[in-house]
Amino acid sequence: MSDRFASHTPSLTGPASTGFAITPDDTLALPETTRALYVGFGGSVAVEMASGAVLTFQGVADGALLPLRVARVRASGTTASGVIGLV
Repeated sequence: MSDRFASHTPSLTGPASTGFAITPDDTLALPETTRALYVGFGGSVAVEMASGAVLTFQGVADGALLPLRVARVRASGTTASGVIGLV
């Protein structure tokens, strides 16, 4: 298969090249800091940002793409599901 973007340097403004399913957890960090979160089924998403700031995004819609550098998605305060970390 051809990849016309193979010679481009990855950047935060470019498309994600991989991802992983996220199970919200109050203590475990994600395996990798994200460049974005995809939320399959909306609700609230409680996160710890790469900076260490703890925030809760409420009213996130189904299918939302949040351009966030996240180190952890917390179980406490998260009602959304189907969350995928994009990197």
